[in-house]
Amino acid sequence: MRKRLLAVALLGCLACAWSANAAALNIVALGASNTAGMGKGNHPGGVPRDQAFPAQLEALLRAKGIDADVRNAGVAGDTTASMLRRMDAAVPDGTQIVILQAGGNDERRGAGGDASANTAQIASKLEARGIKVIPLKLSTYAPASTRDPDGEHYNAQGHAAVAAGLLPQVIAAAGK
Repeated sequence: MRKRLLAVALLGCLACAWSANAAALNIVALGASNTAGMGKGNHPGGVPRDQAFPAQLEALLRAKGIDADVRNAGVAGDTTASMLRRMDAAVPDGTQIVILQAGGNDERRGAGGDASANTAQIASKLEARGIKVIPLKLSTYAPASTRDPDGEHYNAQGHAAVAAGLLPQVIAAAGK
């Protein structure tokens, strides 16, 4: 009887450990129009949200057997100041990783100097919450040939290249 109780207790502990390890990986992609997928106004290029790099990254992670939820918190036209203001609402508790795409709109609007300070503040606040931050410079992963005719937004192939480039970084950050 004692051995049976010990075996049941051990199985219960193993089940708890397994379910803790099996919890979904929660990721937020925080950025502007290229994160959102599409631009607006004078620059309406891009792709639908379900083809943007966050959705493609989620599909790649799941194909590797990683239960991941990649939330797209991209807003077309957003600046780093706007991202900083909306960060707490955009990045819910339980998020483990944030992919941060920032800066392009700051430069176009003449707020380039603020972009570095805002980006550093965003990263610092997220890290204080225990969230790993992966800074994203889109051109690192997607060549200019994968941009739409507007010259600012990426097509589906560009978003696929970004997702594929991020995949090993996300896996490493997640410890998977």
